[in-house]
Amino acid sequence: MTDLASQKCVPCEGGTPPLESARVDELAKQINPAWAIVPATATDAMRIRRNFKFKNFVEAMKFVNRVAELAEAEGHHPDLHIFYNKVLIELWTHAVSGLSENDFILAAKIDQL
Repeated sequence: MTDLASQKCVPCEGGTPPLESARVDELAKQINPAWAIVPATATDAMRIRRNFKFKNFVEAMKFVNRVAELAEAEGHHPDLHIFYNKVLIELWTHAVSGLSENDFILAAKIDQL
């Protein structure tokens, strides 16, 4: 098994199916357990989500900027929600309307920050 953090995100094509639940569960075991799998709803695709807490707003923004640099380098961009000293990151692949391996690769890389 290759370490997720050592992999590179690859472009996804529209029409590619999202990951099956069994594969999602398998990949989830390879990232920090603080990442929660959020099931799909009628209006939202399945995603993974993690909350981070910092000493203050400045530290939260430093982290967000590091995530932004990483995401840009990977060509895979999370949804970032900033609440003063808290950051909520949601990962899902728009092109497949659900989860792809890219989401878990980026999560593993974020875990290393």
